[in-house]
Amino acid sequence: MLPFTNKDEPTQPQEPHSAPPAVNPLCMTSQPKMGSGASRRARSSFLPYRQGPTWGSKEKCLTKMYTTSGECCKACNLGEGVVQPCGVNQTVCEPCLDSVTYSDTVSATEPCKPCTQCVGLHSMSAPCVESDDAVCRCAYGYFQDELSGSCKECSICEVGFGLMFPCRDSQDTVCEECPEGTFSDEANFVDPCLPCTICEENEVMVKECTATSDAECRDLHPRWTTHTPSLAGSDSPEPITRDPFNTEGMATTLADIVTTVMGSSQPVVSRGTADNLIPVYCSILAAVVVGLVAYIAFKRWNSCKQNKQGANNRPVNQTPSPEGEKLHSDSGISVDSQSLHDQQPPNQSTQGPAPKGDGSLYASLPPSKQEEVEKLLSSSAEETWRQLAGELGYKEDLIDCFTREESPARALLADWSAKETATLDALLVALRKIQRGDIAESLYSESTATSPV
Repeated sequence: MLPFTNKDEPTQPQEPHSAPPAVNPLCMTSQPKMGSGASRRARSSFLPYRQGPTWGSKEKCLTKMYTTSGECCKACNLGEGVVQPCGVNQTVCEPCLDSVTYSDTVSATEPCKPCTQCVGLHSMSAPCVESDDAVCRCAYGYFQDELSGSCKECSICEVGFGLMFPCRDSQDTVCEECPEGTFSDEANFVDPCLPCTICEENEVMVKECTATSDAECRDLHPRWTTHTPSLAGSDSPEPITRDPFNTEGMATTLADIVTTVMGSSQPVVSRGTADNLIPVYCSILAAVVVGLVAYIAFKRWNSCKQNKQGANNRPVNQTPSPEGEKLHSDSGISVDSQSLHDQQPPNQSTQGPAPKGDGSLYASLPPSKQEEVEKLLSSSAEETWRQLAGELGYKEDLIDCFTREESPARALLADWSAKETATLDALLVALRKIQRGDIAESLYSESTATSPV
């Protein structure tokens, strides 16, 4: 029992306890162990509670979680999710499914998370893999508003304004007013201000360049120069140039008009004589055409004869050129490509350079070059083919149809190449507008040639 104390009585001040004597740490190691279980429990009651491995363990548990047996719980790596968390047993992980689930963290508790789906005006910029979620971006012609997170249509630069910064990601179109010397006659969100046309020395400006229209030039081609005697009696007559559209001041009879060469004062030939030379020129031209036709016919006959004789000796890999069996000259006469192949030196490559932008059709490209362009368009993570389709005049609904194909870029180029306007010039202009000059340069590069043995 506790001793009785009266609360009203003043307590006697107690003397302060003296500090306990210092204990030598070395002496602690030599103390005998406590023999009874009660003594061991009494000693352990003074130790702090610690979950996990014993005090002697030197390993650090990064997850800071332990099983009931004291083993450190392991964490699931990137691309893996937790199926059964750590408890009685160790953590159970499973790999995430490609394009379905993902895990971008190392964790002992988080399972695989579902992939983000790009729907509506969003298109996929990067696919969903086991360790990364899908990256969505707005479709071509739209940008993502940072406040609402939705896709909004790109602003259009009006006539007289050109593109300064393109519309992409979270950036809307930034336009600038066309400075002096440039113009923009079309409202869109892709074209910058274009430089004004400068008339050549032999041209005259009909209309000056403004911010909304280009300059217009007209060729200056005088038909003839009249020879008039000098009023001062000088020996050299003065040539006078007449506008072909102005008939004022012309002589009443053509017999009085003598044509001269520009810069020369001596008469060369009269107009009547020049008219008589026209049939001669036509006859010469006809003779040249007939001779050319005869030469081509002879070469084709000779080529067919050689093909029949050497059909069995021709190597297996000698195939017709990708441009087709016939090459067409400017006169519309077909030429056998095999005859041109026979005329090439044996040490030259059988595959020439890619066609330049000279008005030729895209379909005339070799299949290997077309496949190279398709790969460059498909390998881009920014869906360059969709931007190219917009530049080539395709509407958004047709572009969406191409996305259902296995290779959208190939489907786009195949559909476009069937048109009459599918020229290399149009393709090069469209590629430069979408800032893909690397693909445009690939059209100029030569195909890989096989070295001679």
